[in-house]
Amino acid sequence: MDETLIEKAKNGNEHAFRLLVEKYRTHIFKSVYPVLRNQKDAEDAAQEVFLKIYTSLHKYENKGFKTWITRIAVNHAIDIMRKQKRRREESLSDIETTEQEASRIESTEQLVIAKERRQYIRSRIKELPESYREVIIGFYIMEKSYQQLAEEQQVQVKTIETKLFRARKWMKKHWKENDFS
Repeated sequence: MDETLIEKAKNGNEHAFRLLVEKYRTHIFKSVYPVLRNQKDAEDAAQEVFLKIYTSLHKYENKGFKTWITRIAVNHAIDIMRKQKRRREESLSDIETTEQEASRIESTEQLVIAKERRQYIRSRIKELPESYREVIIGFYIMEKSYQQLAEEQQVQVKTIETKLFRARKWMKKHWKENDFS
């Protein structure tokens, strides 16, 4: 009976192919399910297998139809499983890439914020009286010691201490603390 249906289906008889689908639907499902281990995926794969069978029917050589369609089904299920595995690996790779990008974006943001803050502080430092500006820049920005500043300005270390004290006092009086946060 299968040979007759197969020949009719090969010649374009859709009703004959539907009868083959009805007869082998459960068999195809049971062939793909152990590979995919998911009912929905197995149902979808079974439908796709019947499409493959339909388009490949002209290649069938009357040598065990059930074996032939089972081979198509199992190979298709294995292909699906491989694709799913690749997608999972790509997803993990995408997540890692996204985390790296997020980290890079965060560090870029931090660099931009730090640069903007430095520019803001430099503009505010220009507001300082000139005698204070020199010691503030030297001590806080260039990180020079009291001794180095004293030698550069050819003054006593005590003079540098006094200038820094007065500069800090001037900043407290003229600037608000939240100006720099």
